[in-house]
Amino acid sequence: MFLRVDFNVPLEDGRITDDARIRAALPTIEALRARGARLLLAAHLGRPKDREPELSLKPTADRLSELLDGATVELAPDLDHVPDGDLVMLENVRYEPGETKNDPELAKRYAALADVYVNDAFGAAHRAHASTEGIAHLLPSAAGKLLQREVETLSGILEDPKRPLVAIVGGAKVTDKIGVLEAFLERADTILVGGAMCFPFFSAQGHEVGDSLCEAEGIDPAKRVLDAGSDKLALPRDLVAGREFKADTERRDIDGVDVPDGWMGLDVGARTATAYAGVIKDAGTIFWNGPMGAFELEPFAGGTRAVAEAVADAPGTTVVGGGDSAAALAKFGLDDRVDHLSTGGGASLELIEGKRLPGVEVLSS
Repeated sequence: MFLRVDFNVPLEDGRITDDARIRAALPTIEALRARGARLLLAAHLGRPKDREPELSLKPTADRLSELLDGATVELAPDLDHVPDGDLVMLENVRYEPGETKNDPELAKRYAALADVYVNDAFGAAHRAHASTEGIAHLLPSAAGKLLQREVETLSGILEDPKRPLVAIVGGAKVTDKIGVLEAFLERADTILVGGAMCFPFFSAQGHEVGDSLCEAEGIDPAKRVLDAGSDKLALPRDLVAGREFKADTERRDIDGVDVPDGWMGLDVGARTATAYAGVIKDAGTIFWNGPMGAFELEPFAGGTRAVAEAVADAPGTTVVGGGDSAAALAKFGLDDRVDHLSTGGGASLELIEGKRLPGVEVLSS
């Protein structure tokens, strides 16, 4: 059985710093092994331009062996040397030149190694690659437990959420999240906006943004969102600013949203954090994607921490869309206190936007 998983984990000096994606795949792996399946696992790591040793899947194979109580996961160095064991992992599929091009010949080589295809890599399901889409045309195919849960959970908060539905959307760029904002304008009761993406909104309203990161291409989309749903949209009321993007920079609180020259807005202020937490507390369903500020810098982590704690404490259904939001939850020790923590940042956003995910659409069952 060819099992596509998402083991695109962070590494530091060859060591895995967060194994959440490996652990998320365990239910599918264990269920298939219990049925006696011989598993050939495939995954990517990073974006190698060649066979870069530092992007080898050896650390993930070793970690999976540990998580499976010492079962040995053999690593196949390439498609010409695949061991006959019951638990084998292919080396980084992006070492293969045709992987990201969805090369039909590469898909055939994958398919020749198995008789059934299972996709459990939600984080890569929005990519039409040889190991996520091409191979599924050649073998009987199905979704793994993780992929199925991700799709059902994220689709459910759009199709039949418990009200009120509150969307928390942050991050750096409006253009990255415009589709999500537009989707929630139709479906959500309230949209809480934070992060640097609030500055194109402020600029569109005529406020001064100082030296803040303000995406010029985001101003027109921000205007459209304001025109279409200003009654649903909540923007920050106050800010925390710094002279530079550094933890030890000079810091000041701003009562309001006009940022003076020489300063950059790096977090939402205390009044905003309190107001957002109040909205989150009363929500029936919460979707969160994107931090409220530069949470990786401790002096500017307060807004994101307040939102993370409010989401963790919320009695409603809580869904976090991966990426930096997941990193923030982990940083604050709250990642086990939400109902669903998505393993796919980009895939979760595309699903929310209503886009088709090639790695899901192609599955035959």
